[in-house]
Amino acid sequence: MKKQIAILGSTGSIGTQALEVIKEHSDLYEVYCLTANNQVELLARQAHEFKPAAVVIANEARYDELKGLMSDLPDVKVYAGAKALDEIVEAGPINMVLTAMVGFAGLSPTIHAIKARKTICLANKETLVVAGQLICDLAIKYRSQILPVDSEHSAIFQSLVGEDQNRIEKILLTASGGPFRLKSMEEIAHVTKADALKHPTWNMGAKITIDSASMMNKGFEVIEAKWLFGVEASQIQVLVHPQSIVHSAVQFEDGSVKAQLGVPDMRLPIQYAFSYPKRLTLSGERLDLFRHPLEFFEPDLNKFRCLALAFEAIKRGGNMPCIVNAANEIVNRGFLEDQCGFLQMGDIIEKTMERTTYIATPSYDDLINTDHEARRIATELMEK
Repeated sequence: MKKQIAILGSTGSIGTQALEVIKEHSDLYEVYCLTANNQVELLARQAHEFKPAAVVIANEARYDELKGLMSDLPDVKVYAGAKALDEIVEAGPINMVLTAMVGFAGLSPTIHAIKARKTICLANKETLVVAGQLICDLAIKYRSQILPVDSEHSAIFQSLVGEDQNRIEKILLTASGGPFRLKSMEEIAHVTKADALKHPTWNMGAKITIDSASMMNKGFEVIEAKWLFGVEASQIQVLVHPQSIVHSAVQFEDGSVKAQLGVPDMRLPIQYAFSYPKRLTLSGERLDLFRHPLEFFEPDLNKFRCLALAFEAIKRGGNMPCIVNAANEIVNRGFLEDQCGFLQMGDIIEKTMERTTYIATPSYDDLINTDHEARRIATELMEK
């Protein structure tokens, strides 16, 4: 029987590469559902190629447009809206849900998928950033397996296979350093969105590329690693590794270090999540260590304040990571729309952390309210 896969965010970078993996192994995997936020044309093209049982467009205003593009596929059901996203992941035939949506919006459908006991292939890091304790508790309660798709967390996961009884001493979380690693503070103060979108290693969507440039993305990955692997933030060390060959590593209590290496290709961690514990053939470039030097540097927390703010959020706990995520989503979009400068993003996030109501042990409803409050505050700060 082929595994039935729902892809939340099929038109984004992770989603499109996941479809490449499914196409390469069409004897093993089948698309049950495809979803997108706004890209109706691409979603329709994907539906025509993969013939899923259903498609969902999150933006209800574009339902009629999608329905028209799908008129020649009467067997494919077309839905719209956030509620439809929550409901589709509960469909009986689905085995795996790839959560490749961007931002806070991925939280609710992930919760619904966990409660439906689906295997979660997690590419939406904000889910664990915002609600790590809640998600981990639900995964245990409903016996839902969470498999990481981020290249760094997949590398850690792969390094831990067969090490169930051995204690982690330290996680070595690698970061490319983004496009501004070698720039001074004075130079960074004047960078543009075009500069920030030129990532030196990875081809990603705009939001995550800006987060990589500010290193907030790495801060979120630290929070995600804490929940995925049951370690404290003090056990996670960020290493700037410009070549993006060592995707991350684990140091054990005997001092040995296991790492996962490979060329920068997101299809590999996506496929490993789909096929775990098996490895399947994957077309593409192979790593040649004779041609790739390996360098490692400490991150500059003064230059990349967003990473420091993420560590502060972990230290304070409660709903603080939710506050940071909400503020970051606002300033990230603001920077892309020329409403704030690159360094202003950190300033606004820090002020939002100071002004948003802090809750030590938030419920799901608390997190929803926190997200709304922090977004409002960050928007007001950005408009001043």
